[in-house]
Amino acid sequence: MPKNLVIVESPAKAKTIEKYLGPDFQVLASVGHIRKDTKVDKETFDVTYEIDADHKKIISTLKKAIKSAQKVWLATDEDREGESISWHLIEVLKLPHDTARITFHEITKPALETAIKSPRTINMAMVDSQKARQTLDMLVGYDLSDIVRKKVPGAISAGRVQSPALRLIVEKEQEIEDFEASSSFKITATFKKPHTDFEFSAILDDKTPLTEEQAESLLNKLTNNNFKITDIKKSTTVKKNPIPLTTAALQIEASSKLGFSARTTMSAAQGLYQSGMITYHRTDSLNLSTTATSQIAQYIKTTFGTEYLKTRHFKTQSASAQEAHEAIRPTNISLTTAGKNQYEKKLYQLIWSRTIATQMANAKIAKTTFKINSNQTTFLAKGEIVLFDGFLKIYGNSKDIILPELSIGDSLIALNIVAHQTFQTPPARFTEGSLVKKLEELGIGRPSTYASIMTALITRKYITKGISDGTNRQVTKLTLNLTKNPPHIPIKTQVYEKFGNNKGKLLPTPIGKLVSHFLIDHFQNIVDYQFTATIEKELDLIAEQKLQRVKMLKQFYQPFQRTVLTATNAERYNNARLLGHDPKTKKPIYAKIGKNGGFIQLGDNEKTSGEKPRFAPLPQNQTVETTTLSLALKQLALPTLPRILGTAPDGVELIATNGPFGPYLKGGKYSIPMKDLSPYTVSLATALPLYQQKLDSIIADWGDIMIINGAYGPYIKGPGRKNHLKIPKDEDPHKITKDEATKRLAHKPQKTTSKRQLKRHKNISS
Repeated sequence: MPKNLVIVESPAKAKTIEKYLGPDFQVLASVGHIRKDTKVDKETFDVTYEIDADHKKIISTLKKAIKSAQKVWLATDEDREGESISWHLIEVLKLPHDTARITFHEITKPALETAIKSPRTINMAMVDSQKARQTLDMLVGYDLSDIVRKKVPGAISAGRVQSPALRLIVEKEQEIEDFEASSSFKITATFKKPHTDFEFSAILDDKTPLTEEQAESLLNKLTNNNFKITDIKKSTTVKKNPIPLTTAALQIEASSKLGFSARTTMSAAQGLYQSGMITYHRTDSLNLSTTATSQIAQYIKTTFGTEYLKTRHFKTQSASAQEAHEAIRPTNISLTTAGKNQYEKKLYQLIWSRTIATQMANAKIAKTTFKINSNQTTFLAKGEIVLFDGFLKIYGNSKDIILPELSIGDSLIALNIVAHQTFQTPPARFTEGSLVKKLEELGIGRPSTYASIMTALITRKYITKGISDGTNRQVTKLTLNLTKNPPHIPIKTQVYEKFGNNKGKLLPTPIGKLVSHFLIDHFQNIVDYQFTATIEKELDLIAEQKLQRVKMLKQFYQPFQRTVLTATNAERYNNARLLGHDPKTKKPIYAKIGKNGGFIQLGDNEKTSGEKPRFAPLPQNQTVETTTLSLALKQLALPTLPRILGTAPDGVELIATNGPFGPYLKGGKYSIPMKDLSPYTVSLATALPLYQQKLDSIIADWGDIMIINGAYGPYIKGPGRKNHLKIPKDEDPHKITKDEATKRLAHKPQKTTSKRQLKRHKNISS
């Protein structure tokens, strides 16, 4: 039997570690937290824990292994969450309080050997900090969620960190709604040097907004084609190489360069860390070890040459960051590719190239500006050439904008001058990357929890990701073509351009707006950015033994509890808007928000009027604030749902209706999504092919169990919404019997989710 037992939190991490430590070590995983908090005493803030039912077998295995081991090592992650997991292991497994605790920021043989040589004991200050965060999130989440569920229709929950993040998104949307776009005309010209074919563009050196009339007048004055170079400015600038990756920076970069969500980024990073490919991915540190910088330096010199090397040492700005930790980097610099799937591979390449770039020379850029004058105005032409690419060789890019060789006094030929109508752009909506950046700037939450925050907001339908690539807008274009024979007059044309692209951007839902407004009205501290950031600093102070956990909790919770009691007496918050009255029935018509979003209501509530009101969805692209009485009347004129369309050839009645996931067609026991069709207007003729397509996809139907040919190939569908099992490509699905299908569903591999991930998600989303 192995002499040493090492306990980690993840099976994947256990597998990687075991191959490095050798036969004297057995490595087992706790699979996250082995017990969970069930309640908190609101006076003493003592936490009651109970063993998670799923962990009883794991605990039994660990206890058995402990009996036969000479020494136990706790090797959970080096952050507060990892420290807490180790503390729970000591408590439940009844290990001595001086049990060896080891940490390492990378899963490599040297790092593990170093950790074994310098064990420590549990850091109770870090445990207390994690307990304080968990207690706060539990108490606030429970009390706040209970209030919003009662007072805000459609609300599910609210949380300490989730709520300020939601407020940021809602306020950004309000800025956009309040924005009044004005238009002006931008003047650009295309020039060339006489007797050459090289063309280049220049812009009008005047930022004064021009009306259409002013733009046309200016173009009329520029028909003589008398343009000269009156000034040339040349300069050399330096583009600095990037700093190492922290957790927040990784999420921002992965969002910008790879289009990854924060959740995808953290999941891929977790996989890379557990397989020993990168250092610990939850860090605020910018530090790179001397070993790492030496390896990077050698790689740069060997691969690119000494001129590309510029060794840099970075100092972390955050006072709470631990300099013993490192930035996120590859554990083996010579390994240029790594990862089990496309997400891990792409993320690893990003981490690798960014890390190398931090030790590379700056790029040198030569910039040139030509001042081009006529009798009437001045144009500027700007170009740049990369003199030395430096770090740009592997990270980032800089495109050459080439200008011809010209001297002061040289004449130029203007080919055309264009006045293009442009509109001011509203503030940009948040992407996941830009929201991460903002949260970090404000000190709200921790970078490792940002993914959970956004997941919680999307799951609760408080925010959604935009899917529109914009709508067409007509703009005016005036073109002065100076290559044609006179007379030279501006030609006016109308062109279309896209605007309002929100694809991938974070948008608040009507319910999300309502929840945010309610919290601002009744729980100002909870959604106050500075207050939330202060709480994070106090949690850091607990970890540094500069603040007592109970004292901090009392200072926060007692005033919060009084606010909860006050909010209990608040009116139900539905933001109903009276649009007017129905001309026929004289009943009031309201625009409201309910659990499924905005809707139109004809008549008062049944309790008040004694008569059940009629409902209709909000008009498309309208909100409670923007819809009108005339639009509401059109919606109320729509047929009621569910709507019977008719009968299919097999005698099945087809019904169009709405559900939680959008409009769908119901035909017997089959439900068929109608993505781009309205249940109010869809015809039987349109519905029949959808129904037939569904029938054609059914290979076998035994009631609760079916074999279906889906978009990604055939699969077995069992009872329940997500009980599916894919059929291998080389197998004929028509030959599978009911018994075989039942057997496969019963023994299908279970998709497992890390207990620790679940715990983290719970903590943030509550």
